[in-house]
Amino acid sequence: MSRWRIIGFALLCVVCIGGALAYVATASDPSDKAAGVSTGNDSPTVVASDEQVRTMLTAPHVVYRDTDVGSAFGKVAIVGLDDLGSPAITDLSCERVDYSAGRGICLTADRGAVTTYGATIFDQDMHTVTTMDLPGLPSRTRVSADGKHAAMTTFVFGDSYAATTFSTRTQLLDLATGASLGDLEQFTASKDGETIDSVDRNYWGVTFGPGELFYATLSTGGHRYLVKGDLETRTVEVVTDDVECPSLSPDGTRIAFKKRHTGPLGQIEWQLSVLDLKTLEVHPLAETTSVDDQAEWLDDDTVLYGLPRGDVSSPTNDVWSVPADGSGAPVLLLPGAWSPSVGQR
Repeated sequence: MSRWRIIGFALLCVVCIGGALAYVATASDPSDKAAGVSTGNDSPTVVASDEQVRTMLTAPHVVYRDTDVGSAFGKVAIVGLDDLGSPAITDLSCERVDYSAGRGICLTADRGAVTTYGATIFDQDMHTVTTMDLPGLPSRTRVSADGKHAAMTTFVFGDSYAATTFSTRTQLLDLATGASLGDLEQFTASKDGETIDSVDRNYWGVTFGPGELFYATLSTGGHRYLVKGDLETRTVEVVTDDVECPSLSPDGTRIAFKKRHTGPLGQIEWQLSVLDLKTLEVHPLAETTSVDDQAEWLDDDTVLYGLPRGDVSSPTNDVWSVPADGSGAPVLLLPGAWSPSVGQR
């Protein structure tokens, strides 16, 4: 099977670009990778009842954003892991979504003469708990496994050190109250015992561990680092370098991430990879297409990620799976899907 690769990239050289940005930031060649995948569904959307939603969320499931061109485009969907062909569509419309343990977060864009951005916290019935404004274009969001905390990353203009590029804002939330736990740039950062206080600090790609633990990407001085953070002490410490958009495995021992490299035409590309947190050894996964996404773990052995379908001018993405040990080959898991979060593994 031939593979397509991303052949154009501009503007966002310091940040990991979410699927919400793909339509403005890249261009790609079509491939037969999506051969046989449906191209859309124009039938009227039937919104799932509260009972259907609750039932599906108490069984092993995936919550995701529907990207098939049709009446459900942009809606949040739920599908059981034992019946991937029968999703339930909800009323929520999101650019990026994550859900766990009765709380979820939905990043939104209200496009018009003046586009505005926001976030919606929702409950186990997919009903809105509270909403808030966001300062820029939605990129990443994550909810902790216990449903207590969330993180949101947006791209913004206006920082003096970033006159020609976007910079980021990454905000942490208490999902029980909706209260902000602060911007990560307000946390104390250190490397080898020395405080990092450079003005160009940018964070993105938060992934939560148990309790107050989290990991994220820190960019400063042209370098990108994996940092380990503590919500209680409001500190982050550099673990290693060259890690973007980390995703912690369910067993807490590894991180799936996108490893930056230069493509054949000089463009930035990313190799989906896994880092062992004990040894800091890295191995690439079998997906050779450039993956511009924050991966998700299906289980301790399998990594999920999103890819545009064919030409990036198409709004449709698909979710693929690949073994976490570097073996095997990519497998299409959910056609017409983006931003997956796995629950009740």
